[in-house]
Amino acid sequence: MSALSFKKSYSSDGNDGFTSRRSHPRRSCDQCIGFINGKAHPILDWSPGGVKVFGDPRPIALGDEMEVEMKFHLRESLIQIKHKARVVRKMSEGFSLQFEPLSQDIRKTFQNVIDDFNAREFAGSQA
Repeated sequence: MSALSFKKSYSSDGNDGFTSRRSHPRRSCDQCIGFINGKAHPILDWSPGGVKVFGDPRPIALGDEMEVEMKFHLRESLIQIKHKARVVRKMSEGFSLQFEPLSQDIRKTFQNVIDDFNAREFAGSQA
């Protein structure tokens, strides 16, 4: 795939004029733990498009498909999301996974996590 074939999409993450090729802004503020192929890993950031994981990248190859389970602690409950993803980037401190296309249910669950965080932030600002 050539560089010209990449669709350049812009998303604003609130940084006044900052643009990105990401489809979704990254979130690093949620309380989340991840399980990659059944092994616990800290989640550095996530979006509905993928996840950045802290862990040893040596046994992982670009293009590997993995089972990802993310657990989020919300105000009233614990939410689990399981989905398939593939390795798209390796760094010294970890690796990044891109989710396979999301079902409507998983997309809605991710939105519930975002809405819960926003509600907590708003409630905290009113105290």
